[in-house]
Amino acid sequence: MGVAEELEAMRREALAAIAGAIDLARLDVVRVAYLGKKGSLTGILRGLGSLSAEERPVVGKVSNEVRQALEAALEERKSALDASALEERVAADAVDVTLPGRVRMPGREHLINMITREIVDVFVGLGYQVVEGPEAELDYYNFTALNHPPAHPARAASDTFYVRDLSCDGVDATGESDVLLRTHTSPVQIRTMEQVKPPLYVIAPGRVYRRDIADPSHLPQFHQIEGLVVDEGITFGDLKGTLDYFCKEMFGHDRRTRFRPHFFPFTEPSAEVDVSCGICGGDGCRFCKGTGWLEILGCGMVDPNVFGYVDYDTERYVGFAFGLGVERIAALKYNIPDLRMLVEGDMRFLRQF
Repeated sequence: MGVAEELEAMRREALAAIAGAIDLARLDVVRVAYLGKKGSLTGILRGLGSLSAEERPVVGKVSNEVRQALEAALEERKSALDASALEERVAADAVDVTLPGRVRMPGREHLINMITREIVDVFVGLGYQVVEGPEAELDYYNFTALNHPPAHPARAASDTFYVRDLSCDGVDATGESDVLLRTHTSPVQIRTMEQVKPPLYVIAPGRVYRRDIADPSHLPQFHQIEGLVVDEGITFGDLKGTLDYFCKEMFGHDRRTRFRPHFFPFTEPSAEVDVSCGICGGDGCRFCKGTGWLEILGCGMVDPNVFGYVDYDTERYVGFAFGLGVERIAALKYNIPDLRMLVEGDMRFLRQF
């Protein structure tokens, strides 16, 4: 068999192999077998120099025709395989629009944030301004400037989270720490009065921390809103009227309030405020332990000693302060029996509000 006949036989064999390639990988194997550096056609072309002068042009022409035919067949088959692979991917990724969709619940405001906003809105409507302060606080602002004596129980490490003092080399420094996680938002009172002169009408919402074991009525981290008013001619009647208005706006205009004498280091006189039970209407039930009343917050007239730390004229200015727990307000408003339900993240509970 002459070289020209060998080339024609190779063409038929290669074209059959190209047509039979079922994927791109096998098609590339065929290409390398015939057109690669060590392929069959390449080997014939390298042997052209050994042919006679009469055979060389004929074989060269046939070789070029075979190469062009194989390259065209390879390109055509490659396009067909690419199209087939694309169709398979599209079919695999296709979405059956007749299937029912997955219902995704929309996001919503957490109950704690919702109650905080409602409380803030009530006092902003009365002309109060919102102020904030650091959660990692100094002992001075958290206790000393709020008239807590050195031996006050709230200063004990069993009640308060203290931050360790560290020296520059990372070794514990000597002495007790004066940095702590604030136990109430009252330190914001002092920080605000240091920067702003009376008259002053502010509320301070934020997180606070105490060494409490989580139970139905206590959390180690919770939210508090502190209120402070300082102006001329302020009386306990102004305090009572303000909180009575707040309770009616928060719980309903049919709810009654009462003030009971109490003690706080930074207010004198001090009181705790109760609101009539919304379940029994004040007649007495298990929720209010038969009293008809629910405790909601503490308050009082600012002790003049506190004004001494911020250089306020105690002969001219008088003030009142109050503090309320957001989680407790939420529990009382929606009859939630356990504060832990607010922070456990159970969506079956949270979606009720």
